[in-house]
Amino acid sequence: VQLVESGGGSVQAGGSLRLSCVASANIYSSYSMGWFRQSPGKEREGVAAIYPGSSPTYYADSVKRRYTISQNNDKNTVYLQMNSMRPEKTAMYYCAAGGAIESMVVAGYRGSDYTYWGQGTQVTVSS
Repeated sequence: VQLVESGGGSVQAGGSLRLSCVASANIYSSYSMGWFRQSPGKEREGVAAIYPGSSPTYYADSVKRRYTISQNNDKNTVYLQMNSMRPEKTAMYYCAAGGAIESMVVAGYRGSDYTYWGQGTQVTVSS
């Protein structure tokens, strides 16, 4: 297994959650890392991305100033801190590796260029 997400759960609207994605060492040291989500009946959408060991981060407009992507290089882990969560964003969140991080700012970006994907972690936001 190369990407493992955790941290999903249920939260009330306005609340916070932090997701984690542990990557195998060969992936973490070589590829960009991104978070995506897919709500029931909707297309997958990009959320945030980072290149481990580097500082630039990229976010979809819908999550800017509320979500933060970060990294822990000692643990081969990327995090997604989600604040001020909204009910309409109940979704399965996926960690992925290998795509273009700058594309996160493009509306409708679905990450088809990402090579590796985790199994996902469910996030449910109640109103």
